[in-house]
Amino acid sequence: MENDTVANVTVDTLYNYKCSNGLLLPLINEYTWKPEVRAFLYLMGLLYCFLGVAIIADIFMCSIEKITSKTRKIMLSTSDEAEPEVIEVKVWNDTVANLTLMALGSSAPEILLSIIEIMGNGFEAGDLGPGTIVGSAAFNLLVICGVCIVALPNGETRRIRTFSVFSVTAFFSVFAYIWLLIILIAITPHQVQVWEAVVTFLFFPLLVGISYAADKGIFKVKLLNKPSKQMEVDMVGGSSPAKKEEYFPKGQLSKDTLVKFIREVRKHPALSAEDAACLAAARLVEESEHTRMWYRIGAIRDLSGSKKPKPSLSKKLRKVYSLLGQEGDQVDGKSAAPEEQKDIPVLDFTAATVAVMENAGKVAVKVKRHGKTSGIARCRVETIDGTAVAGEDYVPLKEILTFQDGEVEKELHVEIVDDNQWEPDETFFLKLCILPEDVGNVMFGRVCIMEITILNDDEPGILQFKRRGLLVQESIGTALIPVIRSNGVDGIVTAKWRTIDRTAVAGQDYVGGEGEITFDHGETEKNIEIPIIDDFDAEKDEHFEVELYDPVGGATIGPINRSTVTITNDDDYNSIVSRVAAMTNVNVDSVRLQSETWAEQFRAALTVNGGDIENATTMDYVLHFLTFGWKSIFAIVPPTGLCGGWLTFFVSLVLIGILTAIVGDLASIFGCLVGLKDAVTAITFVALGTSLPDLFASMAAAKQEKYADSAIGNVTGSNSVNVFLGLGLPWMFASIYWASKGQVFKVPAGTLGFSVGIYTALALACIALIVARRYLAPFGSAELGGPRKTALICAAAMICMWFLYIILSSLEAYKYIRV
Repeated sequence: MENDTVANVTVDTLYNYKCSNGLLLPLINEYTWKPEVRAFLYLMGLLYCFLGVAIIADIFMCSIEKITSKTRKIMLSTSDEAEPEVIEVKVWNDTVANLTLMALGSSAPEILLSIIEIMGNGFEAGDLGPGTIVGSAAFNLLVICGVCIVALPNGETRRIRTFSVFSVTAFFSVFAYIWLLIILIAITPHQVQVWEAVVTFLFFPLLVGISYAADKGIFKVKLLNKPSKQMEVDMVGGSSPAKKEEYFPKGQLSKDTLVKFIREVRKHPALSAEDAACLAAARLVEESEHTRMWYRIGAIRDLSGSKKPKPSLSKKLRKVYSLLGQEGDQVDGKSAAPEEQKDIPVLDFTAATVAVMENAGKVAVKVKRHGKTSGIARCRVETIDGTAVAGEDYVPLKEILTFQDGEVEKELHVEIVDDNQWEPDETFFLKLCILPEDVGNVMFGRVCIMEITILNDDEPGILQFKRRGLLVQESIGTALIPVIRSNGVDGIVTAKWRTIDRTAVAGQDYVGGEGEITFDHGETEKNIEIPIIDDFDAEKDEHFEVELYDPVGGATIGPINRSTVTITNDDDYNSIVSRVAAMTNVNVDSVRLQSETWAEQFRAALTVNGGDIENATTMDYVLHFLTFGWKSIFAIVPPTGLCGGWLTFFVSLVLIGILTAIVGDLASIFGCLVGLKDAVTAITFVALGTSLPDLFASMAAAKQEKYADSAIGNVTGSNSVNVFLGLGLPWMFASIYWASKGQVFKVPAGTLGFSVGIYTALALACIALIVARRYLAPFGSAELGGPRKTALICAAAMICMWFLYIILSSLEAYKYIRV
């Protein structure tokens, strides 16, 4: 019995010891543990290290974004006497940047894994690195393209703008793997000569050069037929006529576009200049053209609870922002009003907001009809919870309104629940909905959503200014400074107010002094009136403050107890726009990708949502907790403000290499413990772990960009770069090493050759399908989107190809398929 026990322990120990041959791991003699425990720990470690790779890759790509965004000034002059015009152009060509630094940024883990594996194995070929490169290529081309096709809403389409560049990278993405088959099977079977490795690497600069030439239009194709309207749009780099007008073309904040946007924002009441700046910043970021790198960084930060690359908006501003996108196309700063439709009924609410006392019992709401008033028109009205909850604060409503022939107004009532307990003011919404059978027969006007505020009436309330600052013109006569009463409207309350001189002086610029403001029972907003003196002199902007104090009647003073009134000269409208533009640029600058100082970098790394706690979600807190260790460690990387981003580039590249080596050990040992070969582990766990951020980035790019280049256009380029750098470099090092010893570098074609062959066949089918989608009407004449049914069929076909690749490659690895 004793001998049997010793024998069993010896077998377990030997089995565990066999699965302990990593480059850096294990750190301790853990092979005496149970294999199941070790497998679980190594799986958790592998998943956690994938998060670490993603986070350090975020920093790495921020440095690349900093480097590739560098510009230089060029002076243009049309004549000798004219003052030269100075313009800024990018130092890096977009195509070159995509295929060099940006491709390296997204593919660094796969490339470094392949290099580290060969060097760690004594310059002998392994299965993990090459398998990860081929597996990642299969996932990128088949799964990412398939998902992006169905990521768009039904009917929307995205076309590749620089199709000539896509054609070059698509060719090389297939040729790269055909070349692998040629050197592994045809020319020198199961070995790689020095010249073969060197040629493989030199295909990389050749790809960059040809793609650059295609981008510059050196390769021109004459069309036999006149191009379609959509093709003409693509060739000149324009947008589809159906696409809504951009407020900020190409991300540039100009005065005219800003004025248009502010004019549109001011249609919504109670929005300050600060609100307009926040909305303008959000629109500027959304409408700007972004690189795939920007989307990938955003995807990583979503997965780690870090600072988002978009401005955060409050709930109120998010609602206004969504309405701005729904109110029709912009023509010279004015909305193309739905009222102009005379051949179809147009329905909307008579007001966008309404307030009701909690003890009122019910609130009356009116829906009006214009446009076509003959015939019958119907719509459904339903309530939506805000901070008020159906059943607790109001009685939910869902009913159908029917306008009879000639009827232009309907009234409905929503019941309010009075619970006799103090609560803050709460809101809910009424929404108009088109019935399925009436689609195309009825349309909505600008106000299809109404906000209803329930004012609490059980407490005297809190008095404070509605906003911290107010901008008035010198000729306004009287400035109205709004004071609001919230969290209760019971009884009569008063508060004293007084003016405080700053750069504006009472008696010279305005009529100051002291006074009282009184709110009767139920009143929620009143104005303090301050006369403004117009001296008709051009002068700088001046400001004074108004302060609330000494409340009477049970009310209290809220946090906004002072409001600054800025008096602007009537002829100085440009300064108003400039201030809003400055605030907008400050908001945009707050979400820039790079960190300029270590202090800023540590603050963003150690706080949830990059310090924007107000807009952090529960998931942000969870993800921040899980990734806090990685973010703390990687905060020591030099910020991109040093040395133009290059120092960050090299330091983060070294850290990616170290972490990749650990990932390689974790994956190899985990696969050994659960009985998976390195080739299978590579095309499944490792390929998925390194490629998932690319999937999320491509989905976001497909939805937000006007073209498909950032979504799928870069996939083919990345796949070919993976081969030329990820295999060309390590094979070149290894072949030179063995040649110096008078031997050859052996690379068994076996599983790698079979996997490459299967992928190559499927890649040809996938690219053919993408090209067919571009030129065939049933697919929508676009690479992405189009009719829902055909989009789903194409996506399903591509994803099935990926599963077929995984299954066939795995069966061959375990010799169920012999070739």
